[in-house]
Amino acid sequence: MALPINIAKFEHLKASGDLPSPKGVALAIIRLIQDEGSAIGDLARVIKTDPAFVGRLIKAANGLAGYNRRAIASVQEALLVLGLPAVRTLALGFSLLSSYRDGNCKAFDYDRFWTGCLVQGLAMQAITQRTRVAAAEEVFCLGLLARVGELALATLYSVEYDKVLKRTLEFRDVPLVTLEQQAFALNHRELGAAMLADWGLPRVFHEPAYFAEAPEEAGYSEGSREYVITRSLGMAAYVADVCLAEERERPNLMSKLFAIGAEVGFDRATVNEVCDGVVQEWQAWGSLLELETRTVPPFEELASKGEELAAGLKPEAPVMSQGGAAGAVPPTAGGVVDPFEMDSASPRAMRVLIVDDDASMRAFVRKILETVGHQVIEAPDGRSGMEMALEFQPHLMIVDWIMPGISGIELTRALRQTKIGRGVYILIMTSLEADERLIEAFENGVDDFMSKPINPRVLAARLRAGQRVIRLQQELDRDREEIRRFAAELAVSNRRLQEVALTDALTGFPNRRYAIERVQQEWQVSSRNRRPLSTMVIDVDMFKMYNDTHGHDIGDAVLKQVAGAVKGALRAQDVVARTGGDEFLVICPDTGLDAALACAERVRFAVESAPLLLDGRILGASVSIGVATRDNVMKEPDALIKRADQALYLAKSKGRNCVMTAQAPRPGPVVPP
Repeated sequence: MALPINIAKFEHLKASGDLPSPKGVALAIIRLIQDEGSAIGDLARVIKTDPAFVGRLIKAANGLAGYNRRAIASVQEALLVLGLPAVRTLALGFSLLSSYRDGNCKAFDYDRFWTGCLVQGLAMQAITQRTRVAAAEEVFCLGLLARVGELALATLYSVEYDKVLKRTLEFRDVPLVTLEQQAFALNHRELGAAMLADWGLPRVFHEPAYFAEAPEEAGYSEGSREYVITRSLGMAAYVADVCLAEERERPNLMSKLFAIGAEVGFDRATVNEVCDGVVQEWQAWGSLLELETRTVPPFEELASKGEELAAGLKPEAPVMSQGGAAGAVPPTAGGVVDPFEMDSASPRAMRVLIVDDDASMRAFVRKILETVGHQVIEAPDGRSGMEMALEFQPHLMIVDWIMPGISGIELTRALRQTKIGRGVYILIMTSLEADERLIEAFENGVDDFMSKPINPRVLAARLRAGQRVIRLQQELDRDREEIRRFAAELAVSNRRLQEVALTDALTGFPNRRYAIERVQQEWQVSSRNRRPLSTMVIDVDMFKMYNDTHGHDIGDAVLKQVAGAVKGALRAQDVVARTGGDEFLVICPDTGLDAALACAERVRFAVESAPLLLDGRILGASVSIGVATRDNVMKEPDALIKRADQALYLAKSKGRNCVMTAQAPRPGPVVPP
């Protein structure tokens, strides 16, 4: 896909020098990584000049430390674990965070933006560690920078973007990208994707970043790498929404989170486990980056509470006698009020919240509403009105304009900032009929107004008009939910089938089919970015002997042991697959021959050092490894694998349990460290 933005316009924005861009040490790191002649030691020395980045880099590396790995403590070790592409993007992301913590766009919440981006990055990393569609450390950076287009617009057009953000309150049903397009002839999606591409992120990352907010526009085949990355970005963004939502609002967001999670093949338990881990990482990273975080309870607890609220089982619902006192709701036969239960005898009944500091006015309006069968809840001021609106989710609110503390306009504006509040129909009561005041009300999110003194017939007519809008919205929401549920169920089924088709049942590694597809993908990335690509072919020495001497069950146990040792010795960026009975293929993106040979020797040593204890017997195992790196002679991925196979044959002929390559500069075995 070509970039959706006009290239000439983007180049003009770059030339202006106002686009967010890396600075200082980060810029030096990026340039050094782009220089193919630079060494790891040079890069480490530059990084050490920025102690803050050193701490962040080592934490990122330790966040990926997995099976049988000790803690990362040095810059050099962190570079090896993360790989150069991830280090480059981390430097970019953290530089932007440090340089653009605030700005001139008043309506743009910079603190909320960055802490939300942090959650999205951590969520992307956690999701991808399970889906395995990309290197987890690289998608962390993708999640961190996915919304950079919004920051760019707030930086480039601070005054104009302030107005656009305020218009989102007035036109709640109009997407932000539409308002941006009207104002600037571009939007944050296309600008952000262009910036990511310009910074060197591969197409498989910057294209899903463009489609993440509207994945149905992408047209990716279900289960493809791009499809999963796009849906994962959407899920990561929604996890950030849940974490940053008001406490009372979070439970009501959980059902949609599970539906989105199903699109990447996650069941409820997996979604909860992933999100709980993200919250823990958020707290730790927030402290390191000096970003504000929030306390979020376990996600299963939020989900259970959301189900109780949706089913009307919340015991704290307002309970009052039937004496007609202010705030009373007619109780059920059991004496407990259920504010969510609709009156079955009146299919047009709505839940209505009246917010007014005048008790007599509340009682007057309440009587009119209950006469036509609506369920009524009352709040005496704006603060309690906000709390009750988020907890009981009324269909319609009748709010007085002038109240002590929080006014009706301030209450409306605050509600429109929440997901629940955006869907509530708000009618404001006022004795101020000046055109300017009414325009102010509508611009702040009010749907309709009613002049005081209240005329019961006019109020009833306006309620009917509001009810028509609410019913239409409910029908649309039901249709969307039905489609979403069907799509989620289908996605789960397809994901499970795909996992079975691409996974080796014994080791849990991807199988040969996955390996061939992934080599093709990495070959294309290597061609586009002009970065090295290496492979290893690993063969278990004398494996037939285990099967013949001890039986196939022992042979399977040996394969599992070897697989665990291989996985533990590889770097986070490496991809390992079982391609045959006793053969494994390792793909090493962005890795030259020397680095691949060193990695292969770690794998060989790890297998040799991890004997299998079985029924009191110790069974040792070893592997022979052939290593190859892409060169100018190779025209296709098969040639790279064949060269690694040739090196494996050399290793076997040299007596096994060694690492060999058939290429210069090291045409012989590697000496163990």
